[in-house]
Amino acid sequence: MEPTRLPNEKEINVAYEEGKGAVLKLFQDTFVVLVERIQKLEDQLGKNSRNSGKPPSSDGFDKPAPRSLRKRSRRRSGGQKGHAGYKLEMVTKPDYIETHQVEKCGHCQKSLKQEKVECFEKRQVFDLPKVRMEVTEHQAPVKRCSCCGKETRAEFPKDVNQAVQYGAQAKAQMVYLNHEQHIAWKRTCDVFEECYSHRPAEGTIYAAGAEAAQIITPAV
Repeated sequence: MEPTRLPNEKEINVAYEEGKGAVLKLFQDTFVVLVERIQKLEDQLGKNSRNSGKPPSSDGFDKPAPRSLRKRSRRRSGGQKGHAGYKLEMVTKPDYIETHQVEKCGHCQKSLKQEKVECFEKRQVFDLPKVRMEVTEHQAPVKRCSCCGKETRAEFPKDVNQAVQYGAQAKAQMVYLNHEQHIAWKRTCDVFEECYSHRPAEGTIYAAGAEAAQIITPAV
């Protein structure tokens, strides 16, 4: 916006020489310009995402506090009376069993190595296994025909089309973290490095998303 032009000294002197009427007209013209400019600025400052086409991100600190659309419930927060609740339950067939040895009496310190076990007290721990990136090497043997002397190579799977590449499961998780959970490319790389001790490139995550978009295009 260009600065408002005010009367200069020469214009003021000319109006003064012409008399009272010229001075009043000069004053009124200048006053009208200033009022219009002030009104225009106030209108611009009053615009926000609710009364104009401006995006909510442009509202700054004046944007209203978010209001939940959920209706207030008379129930207290947490589990309700009579609710059975949920807790971990022991499984009948655990994946691993780790047996701890008791070697001496906890009271008189006598050795118990030769005593038979009367029973087992059991405790189970639910945890995630340690995960790492697995590498599968595909080998296609090449054979030469004894009849025509030409070579023939075994066919690779259709999805194995590069010398080195990521598999479908890895790319699916990249897309899930980046698009479904809205995790940025760099942070998605951080998650892979922390969980799988392998850090992909940000461009790989972008390419995986583009590939997934092409796959689901017909359904969408």
